[in-house]
Amino acid sequence: MFDLRSRFKTLTLVACLLVQPAMAQDGNALLLDIDRRLQPESYEMYRKLVNIEPDGNRKEFVLYTVKKGQENVVALFLDPPSEKGRSSLRQGENMWLYIPNVGKPIRITSLQSVVGGVFNNSDLLRLDYSTEYNAESLTEEEGLYVLELKARSGSVAYDSLKMWVDKKARVPLKIEAYAASGLLIKTLHYSKLKDFGNGIVRPAMLETDSPLYKGYKSVMLFDGIRERDLSDEVFTLNYMPRVGELRQ
Repeated sequence: MFDLRSRFKTLTLVACLLVQPAMAQDGNALLLDIDRRLQPESYEMYRKLVNIEPDGNRKEFVLYTVKKGQENVVALFLDPPSEKGRSSLRQGENMWLYIPNVGKPIRITSLQSVVGGVFNNSDLLRLDYSTEYNAESLTEEEGLYVLELKARSGSVAYDSLKMWVDKKARVPLKIEAYAASGLLIKTLHYSKLKDFGNGIVRPAMLETDSPLYKGYKSVMLFDGIRERDLSDEVFTLNYMPRVGELRQ
């Protein structure tokens, strides 16, 4: 009897060890599919950001954004006039802000925010989820896929994510972002599914709130998402003052 129990426990453990990597592999495949449905690997797009304070005051920004590959993102401020001409650059884990009056790009961090509000610089210059996170589990809950994601390195803004995914559209509906301590940092809500053309059908709105910023909310609206080939020069410090030329 003892031998049978021992063998059963061993077989159960082996089965669990075999299932977990398979689930993680399926989760990473789903995550890569989600990235490509949200946007092409290299693209341009426009975004409006709205920061809403507890008293109802709002501050709005309009950005033109380009991304190439897995590490390079640039965002150019078009509005308000006080911010026009500023640009932010991300190269992997490194980020910079260019201010025309200053002339020289300055280093910024992922958890800072050049626009204030609940969105931080990592949110504004987001890389593909599959670039920064590894799927640890894939389950189903109330007709949705649920992904448990773990940061691939300690430099990522959030240590882990829990992502609820629409099964049919295969895009996120809700994401909870956590610190290494397990503290919930913010919750992201995707909505307003829209056909942007060229096979891109994805949410046009992203809202976020945070228990760390009670009463505050930030909204991101997406438009004009399309695939675009870009030169490596675009994603350099020297090109930051010239990002506007891409819109001509």
